[in-house]
Amino acid sequence: MLVQYVESEGAWTPSATKGTKNGSVAAAEAEKLGVPWGVTVWCDLEGVAPGTPAQKVIDYCNQWHAAVSSAGYAAGVYVGYHAGLSPKQLYRALRFTHYWGAYNLNADQYPAVRGLQMKQIRPARKDVVPNFGIDFQIDKISADALGGRPTLLALEGWPELP
Repeated sequence: MLVQYVESEGAWTPSATKGTKNGSVAAAEAEKLGVPWGVTVWCDLEGVAPGTPAQKVIDYCNQWHAAVSSAGYAAGVYVGYHAGLSPKQLYRALRFTHYWGAYNLNADQYPAVRGLQMKQIRPARKDVVPNFGIDFQIDKISADALGGRPTLLALEGWPELP
């Protein structure tokens, strides 16, 4: 899976035009990398500037989704800190069916009805390789409340998960 990060984790203002542009870039880069159609490409939704109207966030996300899905990829949205939308808006106003939650996203902030397919968790001490110095995250994948799961590209022969 791939994720396209937003322009700023601190404060940025989404728009429909940015959604189309960024989604087109995400799809083009996935294609350049040889990512097969059907793999989930994630839209990073966090750090929305305070006071941004929800409709601007919705327009950004739906235009991003349209650009990525029209290229043949499964469009997903990463819901992070300051996403700018309520759980009901995440579920009812967005075209997404794949949701990934930040480690600090509380259960009452999950997309209504559907919930999450992936949840970021903080690495435990046992997960960190000593003297390696690379920051990483761990994500737990499971079916959401409607049975949906993200799609990923795995090496041939990779063991199937239960």
